[in-house]
Formats: sequence, C-alpha cells, structure tokens
Amino acid sequence: MVDLPVFGRHQPASHTIIHLSDPHFLADGARHAGGADSEGNFDLTLASVSRVHPHPSAIVVTGDLTDLGEPDAYRRLRAALEPVAAQLGCPIIWVAGNHDERPALREGLLDGPPTQDPVTGVWDLDGLRLIALDTSIPGWHHGDVDEQQREWLAGVLSEPAPHGTLLAMHHPPLPAHVPLFDILELRHQDELAEVIRGTDVRGILAGHLHYSSSGMFAGVPVSVASSTCYTMNLGRAATEVNGMDAAQSFQLVHVRPETITHTVVPVADAPTGDYFSEEWLQQMARLSPQQRLEVFSRKPPVAQA
Repeated sequence: MVDLPVFGRHQPASHTIIHLSDPHFLADGARHAGGADSEGNFDLTLASVSRVHPHPSAIVVTGDLTDLGEPDAYRRLRAALEPVAAQLGCPIIWVAGNHDERPALREGLLDGPPTQDPVTGVWDLDGLRLIALDTSIPGWHHGDVDEQQREWLAGVLSEPAPHGTLLAMHHPPLPAHVPLFDILELRHQDELAEVIRGTDVRGILAGHLHYSSSGMFAGVPVSVASSTCYTMNLGRAATEVNGMDAAQSFQLVHVRPETITHTVVPVADAPTGDYFSEEWLQQMARLSPQQRLEVFSRKPPVAQA
C-alpha cells in the first residue's frame, strides 16, 4: 500500500486499539447454548482483525472470555488469539466478565496462581495508559468495582499519562436498552464516578450487553463493543429483545490528541465494491488538495429539464 498524505485536517491516530468482547468460549469447542458457534465466529472475527491494521497498540477483550469458566475454554481462547497478536506485534489485555471464573482465568491466560483476586492491570502503550478493572463478582452476574479497587484506581490515576488513560471493564456504567439487563448492571457507579471525574481518563471500553452502545459517564465517553459470539436482536420491542447468531462485530479505537473515535467493524462475508483501488489511491496521492476536491467532492451538474 502506498504511503498516503493526510487528506483532511486530522493527523493519523497515535494509537489504534482492537476492542473485542464476549467471545463466550466453551470446553472442547462446544457451541453456545443458544446455538452460536463461539469458536467459528471468533475465527471469522480474527480474520478481519488481521486485516484492519498492521500493528495495533493492543487487543483488548472486555470480558465473558468463556461461557462457563472452564479451564479448557481458556486454553482454546488463548490458542486462537495469541498467534494473531504475535503476528500483529501487540499485547493482549484480558478483562474478566461475569461468566468468567477468576482462578481458571488467571491460570489459563495469565500463567498466574488460581486465586480469587480481582484481575486488574496497568499497561503503558507508548504513553497511552490502559487500566483493566475487574467488575466481576464471584458467584454473581451483576457487576461492581469494590472499595479496594476504587482506592487502587485512584492511586494509579493520581499521576497523569502522556496520552491520557483508557479504562477497560466488562459491565458498562450505562443504562441498558433492554430493561431486564439493568438487574445485572454495575453497582457503586456514583462512587466510581467520584474516582474518575477530573482525572486524565479519556474513555471507557466495556462489553456485557452483546450489542454496540455508547454514552457518557462522569464526563467520560463510554463505548460498548458487541459480542463476537452472538448479538441481540434490537429490531424488536425492548421487552422482546433476544439473542441472535448474526451481526457480530468488533471495534477499532483510534486515539488522537484531540479526540478518540470508536468504529464498529461488522464481521460479514458480503460483496464489497473495489472503487478505492490501489491505482485510485495512488492517483489521489499525487494530486494537490484542490485537485482532490475537484475529483472527489464536486457534484456533477444537475440536468435541466
């Protein structure tokens, strides 16, 4: 691919993060109880991940890594994703979800002792700080960030990072479109907001809902990635929404000094046009900005009756 000039006002992103969520792997490659092929759908997702950026800053997976917390499911997930991350030359940041079991996650993905300690961590991604929180509660499906984690987070955030901070967590601090999901919402949100407000936190990455969503929390944008396993059919009344084995996606997170964008990438085998060919891109690169406007922006004359 030819190195292209900056076509608009924004410089290229300083950091690009691949945001995946809710793969729900099962032992022995079993299908999800709802019928979705967790591993097959994840493989399709990873094929797209391998193409969208040659060297992302990190791959972040925001929870429900497995469906039942089985040790073999963690082994299979690791075997699927680690080669892709190695090919792209980036770290994997695993985040615990309500379907995960901390001991098996720690042992299977982190090569650590199988304890019930929260799965948290801090990564320096060339000046962009990413903090993983553990909103899971052993034995429950709703979420929380307890006082100990909040105190730890406050200590980390007391020193700002050069490019700011992103938080990665499973339960989003947002209301859900599906009313019953609010039963499984994140607890102690007001207390968490007190820790975050006024710090260098620039965005929150989350999952749990199985559909893409966005909102604001404590003055910080929140972006929820859909599931790679199965998604929610939001084309029904909110009280009738159910899961469907379709419309899987992940997100590209582009970090710039002035803004952060979250782009939903559909995982689909669909006919795709080829108008923006290599030859066309090279032609555009050779033109001046005004010439590019003439070629690409100017509308054709309106035919007169």
